[in-house]
Amino acid sequence: MSVPQTAMVLAAGMGTRMRPLTDDRPKALVDVGGKALIDHMLDRLADAGVERAVVNIHAFGDALIAHLARRSGGPYIVISDERAHFSPLETGGGIKFARPLLAEAPILVVNIDSVWIEDGASFARPASGAIQALCQGFDPERMAARLLLARMEHTSGFDGAGDFAMDAEGRLAPRRITGAATAPLNYMGVHIVDPRPIYAAPKTEFGLFPFWADWAAAGRLYGAVMEGDWMHVGDPAARDAAEARLAASTSP
Repeated sequence: MSVPQTAMVLAAGMGTRMRPLTDDRPKALVDVGGKALIDHMLDRLADAGVERAVVNIHAFGDALIAHLARRSGGPYIVISDERAHFSPLETGGGIKFARPLLAEAPILVVNIDSVWIEDGASFARPASGAIQALCQGFDPERMAARLLLARMEHTSGFDGAGDFAMDAEGRLAPRRITGAATAPLNYMGVHIVDPRPIYAAPKTEFGLFPFWADWAAAGRLYGAVMEGDWMHVGDPAARDAAEARLAASTSP
């Protein structure tokens, strides 16, 4: 299928692991390589053809709203304000809460702590091919979700043992379910999903992994590998590593 017109941008996290950089701002506004994390992702979405981004907010929400209002270019921004809740609603809860702003058709869901360089591109001239390929390979008849993945050897800022193994057909097996000591692929914080099962969940605050586990067991969780370097920007050390990698990509 084509790239969805609407994306859900998960920007409501408290950013506790990013302190002290988040003492006075949300994680989404931490600067990496001269640009706020959320702008890295919004620019990727715009390059891929996304027209509308629903951004959830919580901590330092006013600062994030003001920053987004100053953006030029796409995508068009819609705010999903979770500040009436004591804490953010987690990934699944944030999507469910934003249902009136989203579509019943498949949507893109993205985190804001993900920066990458696709093979054949540079940070200065990013490509949008990975998101487009992810969506073009999504078949809602066979798939509940399709996740964008990076190879472990091309990952920085990730302190785990890998997230998924993938078979020849693209079906995913989560390491947390299989019990494998390691897995070769990491989730990059970008996926396309049919959101209707998430909307139907009975809870208010919940994550997405239980859905992924069920879909994997049913053979409906798929992946697509991004060939390039992925930087998970989850703490100050990871931010510094990402900046160094991005700087190297722009050097002659």
